[in-house]
Amino acid sequence: MRSTNPFRGRFGRLLASLATWTLCLAIFVPALAAAQEDELKVGSKRFTESYILAEVIAQTAQAAGAKTRVLQGLGNTAIVYEALRSGQIDLYGEYSGTIALEIVKGDATMNLADMNKALAPLGLAAAVPLGFNDGYALAMRRAQAEELGIKTLSDLARHPTLKLGLSNEFIGRADGWKGLAARYKLGGQPIGLDHGLAYDAIAQKQIDVMDIYTTDAKIDHLGLLVLQDDQKYFPRYDAVLLYRQDVPQKHPAAWAALQKLEGRINEASMIAMNAQAELNSQPFNTIAQQFLVQNTAQALAGGQQATLQKAAAGNQSFGRQLWQRLTGDDLGRLTWQHLVLVLVSVGVAVLIAVPMGVLLFPHPKLRALALGSAGVLQTIPSLALLAVLIAVLGVIGRWPALLALMVYAVLPILSNTVAGLAEVPPGLRNAALALGMTPRQRMGSVELPLALPTVMAGIRTASAIAIGTATIAAFIGAGGLGERIVTGLALNDSALMLAGALPAAGLALCSELLFEGIDRYLRRSKRV
Repeated sequence: MRSTNPFRGRFGRLLASLATWTLCLAIFVPALAAAQEDELKVGSKRFTESYILAEVIAQTAQAAGAKTRVLQGLGNTAIVYEALRSGQIDLYGEYSGTIALEIVKGDATMNLADMNKALAPLGLAAAVPLGFNDGYALAMRRAQAEELGIKTLSDLARHPTLKLGLSNEFIGRADGWKGLAARYKLGGQPIGLDHGLAYDAIAQKQIDVMDIYTTDAKIDHLGLLVLQDDQKYFPRYDAVLLYRQDVPQKHPAAWAALQKLEGRINEASMIAMNAQAELNSQPFNTIAQQFLVQNTAQALAGGQQATLQKAAAGNQSFGRQLWQRLTGDDLGRLTWQHLVLVLVSVGVAVLIAVPMGVLLFPHPKLRALALGSAGVLQTIPSLALLAVLIAVLGVIGRWPALLALMVYAVLPILSNTVAGLAEVPPGLRNAALALGMTPRQRMGSVELPLALPTVMAGIRTASAIAIGTATIAAFIGAGGLGERIVTGLALNDSALMLAGALPAAGLALCSELLFEGIDRYLRRSKRV
């Protein structure tokens, strides 16, 4: 009898097709990245102002003829800075106080020249002061502050029972909560909140004090009082461009255009643009475009009050907002990115887990060890796993996201492969043995085909997990439908969050229907 590969037949063809598609996608993604190397890559943090500044920077460079790519909402300072250092982005809008205290670990007295001396060994530089200061501060509801007689941070120290809701980044920063609490002897233990959600929390009286950026649009809109920093704890946070030193040489035309942004955005202009995003729900690219077509920044600032009044009086219905966001221009791009993340990660997991299950099935101890190890990895929270992978790989974005999704997909496929093989009736194994089949022939011609429905059920589960978990990938700049959810969190925009969640749910439903059809076909074939 001729030798038989254990993966021949229908199951082998399925694996071969899957391997082909996965290989094509795996080749396509790096090829696309290589084709984008001549682009000026602009990053942003995960709050409104940073999103807008990224668009202003990108559109200014585009007007000079440069190809640009905007990577929005990459995360907090540490993540965006690491993306800059590793070359995944070329520049982004940063603040002088953050550079001095968080990035170069200096002090608040550093000027731009001092910062550049410290940045030079890192291959980075800061330049082009944009013209406004966006400092940290603490704020309260004005009525409550007046009732308690609180005007300054020193006054706040006399009320330790007030509930503090602070952004996670502010809690962890060197120039954030710990230093502020020590300076003013502030009591209480703050809870960590997303910056956008904190505004809802303080408006609904779930918290009493929050950290704010001084150019936030919702300060006046919600009637908040900014507490005076009477001991001058916070440094200035003048907006500048933080960039890789090779940017002026690689993109001379774009850099010449970007230098013309110096001093062009004042605080009133920035507040007005933030208001257009947070109160009028205008897209970031539209806001940037409107700003850049003004003859001067002051022209936009003059329209700030009209913008706020329009936002308060002319809001669209929630259903209309949801439909506009759901059918936005980015739907196709984000859906494709999401599908690539799912298909590549699950495809690689299948190519690893199915052969592993076949090889480990005859060895109970090794099988238990492998399943236990995969189970342990499955219990690691997704954001924690992404953080570990970023630290190990030294990069953010697509690769750690794909690796994390693959890790989560392995367990259901591996366990179902083993379970499917265990369900093969002993009588059929004995019959195959009586026919003189070798172990490899029995596996390829009898056991794997019979186990295929159970294996497909594992792939089905892995796909559902990957579709849901892939939304988290947007927190590290990997794209996908999670971008809408992340941006919605930053803006506290429920319609935008749903516009990301609903298509993801639709993909999960389509996946279930596809696998249900495959399962019915396989079971009919099995009966035949």
